[in-house]
Amino acid sequence: MENEKKIKIEENGAYIVSGNIPLEKEFIVPDENNDPLTLKKGEKIEAGGNYRLCRCGKSKGKPFCDFTHESIKFDGAETASKESYAKQAKTISGPEMDLMDAPDLCAGARFCHRKGGTWDLAKSKDPKDKDTAIEEACHCLSGRLTAVDKKTGKPIEPEFEPSISLVEDTPAKVSGPLWVKGGITIESSDGSKYEARNRQTICRCGKSRNKPFCDGSHIGSRFDDSK
Repeated sequence: MENEKKIKIEENGAYIVSGNIPLEKEFIVPDENNDPLTLKKGEKIEAGGNYRLCRCGKSKGKPFCDFTHESIKFDGAETASKESYAKQAKTISGPEMDLMDAPDLCAGARFCHRKGGTWDLAKSKDPKDKDTAIEEACHCLSGRLTAVDKKTGKPIEPEFEPSISLVEDTPAKVSGPLWVKGGITIESSDGSKYEARNRQTICRCGKSRNKPFCDGSHIGSRFDDSK
């Protein structure tokens, strides 16, 4: 489809982005306990209508690809499930809300850690805990967690325009994943497609064991986008 907003995964290579998708930085802002609390917009990055983003984590021109993946023989084999989120997720039922959870999608952003954790908050009868659980679920960058309205059965989702953010994990002092928002199509190197979702995180350090999605490996590897 012409002008489709899409990320095409190149075999053992880059993310090929098309459709004039905006690119910017966002910074995780912690609370007084150093737990992620919210996000702060950073600089917008001039990228053009079509561009290539580094997937191996070694480009000298990050976030853009400079073909270093060829010289280091990057193994970008995709290992993630192509099942829908609904099939991957389990549901935790609470008195005021339900919480869907697909652990394999976790990107280690830790917004779910505050005030005892999203799972316990979702089970609480306190309306304030419900509100916090919804807030935390909506801040889950990868969409691992989704709050569901108990009365309507509909997911509670933040509204996003199609865009890609380079997440900087300030509390962990590392560069995080590529945050893909607004239902952008992600096409596999074999031509098949992953489910288009409102929020997803894809790996940019090259270390994920759930490629193309982020699994939090950037934290252990101390990935720094500037290096």
